[in-house]
Amino acid sequence: MSPPRTLGLLLAGFFAVLASHGALAYQISGVQVETLAKSHTSWNGTPLPAYRTGQPEVTIVKYHIAPGADLPPHLHPVINAGVMLKGELTVVSDTGERLHLKAGDTIVELVDQVHQGRNEGAEPVELIVFYAGNVGQPTRVLKDN
Repeated sequence: MSPPRTLGLLLAGFFAVLASHGALAYQISGVQVETLAKSHTSWNGTPLPAYRTGQPEVTIVKYHIAPGADLPPHLHPVINAGVMLKGELTVVSDTGERLHLKAGDTIVELVDQVHQGRNEGAEPVELIVFYAGNVGQPTRVLKDN
């Protein structure tokens, strides 16, 4: 084996061992890390827009939606994602696309697309949504009737 090839294999092995030790160092007894959602598209497959420039602002909201209640038609001008804690929710886009969520499900929401939600279940919905916007930017805009 040539010296450059041997050196390359040794370096690759070294970095593999180093990386595995880094991964082991992160494993802490009693701690589990689980990615709930990771996406570059919203729930209907539309690519997420680029982040805007300016001062970022993260907003975290917990929605409580009673059985039979409707959210009004609206859009989000910012990237957002949520986790259903309790209940069931149906989300419908203005083009008729539907998504049914139940407790434990995640959603990467539509951006700049009108949609609405309805609790069609028998128990209240609890939903936490994380919005990644800019200072002064609304997280939700109601559709004009």
